[in-house]
Amino acid sequence: MLKTSTFFILIFLLAVSVGAQNKPIDKPKESPVKKTNQRPENKSPKEKFDNADLKTMASQCVKLETEQGNVEIEMFPESAPETVRNFLNLTSLGIFDTTTFSRVVPDFIVQGGNIATRDTRTNEMTGRAYRNVPDEPNLIKHERGILSMARGDEPNSASSNFFILLGNGSHLDGSFAAFGRVTKGMEVVDAISKMPVENEKPEKPVKLKKATVIPCTTQSDK
Repeated sequence: MLKTSTFFILIFLLAVSVGAQNKPIDKPKESPVKKTNQRPENKSPKEKFDNADLKTMASQCVKLETEQGNVEIEMFPESAPETVRNFLNLTSLGIFDTTTFSRVVPDFIVQGGNIATRDTRTNEMTGRAYRNVPDEPNLIKHERGILSMARGDEPNSASSNFFILLGNGSHLDGSFAAFGRVTKGMEVVDAISKMPVENEKPEKPVKLKKATVIPCTTQSDK
C-alpha cells in the first residue's frame, strides 16, 4: 500500500513539473512609443487674453463699427485689469457683434453690450456674456469719452454692459469701473445719443455691427 501511494505521488509531481515547463512565458509589456509627429499638448488659455499681462492689454484698442460710423477706444488695464481683460475677451469672441446701443440718456451716456439685443446667440454665448467680473472702482474720472462698466445694485454684478460718457459723470467716480477712453469717433457717439428716445430707450437703436481688438495707434482724438 505504501509503495502504491509513493508511485502516485511521483506521477503527480512529474505532471506538475511538465506543466510548469510548458506554460507560456509572459512577455514584458512594451512602453508606448511616441510618434515623432505627435501633436503637442494644448496649453493655451481658454480665452485669448486670460493670461495677458498689463503691457499686452494696454497695447490693444477696440474698434466699434456702428451704423453711425466707427469708434476706437483705448484700454486702461492698470486701473481695472479684470474689467479690461473681460472686455477684450468678449470682443475677441465676437459677442458684441450685432448688439445695439439699447440705452441712451441724453447729455449723459450711451450704453451697449446687452447680449439680449444680439441678432442671434447660443446658450453658451449668453452664459459667457452674463459671467460677472469683480468691481474695480478706481481714480479715473468719469468725464466725456470715458468707457465704464454698467452694473446692478449688487456688488460685483457687472458683466457685458458698458457705457460711454457724453459729459460729466462725477457722481460715478469711485463707484463704477472706468476702464477705457474714446480716442477716435466721439462724434459718432454724439450721433448715437441724438437718436429719438423714450424713457432712455431708443425708438430705433443703433446697431454695433462689429467689435474688433486692434493694435493701438499713438494719436488720440480727445
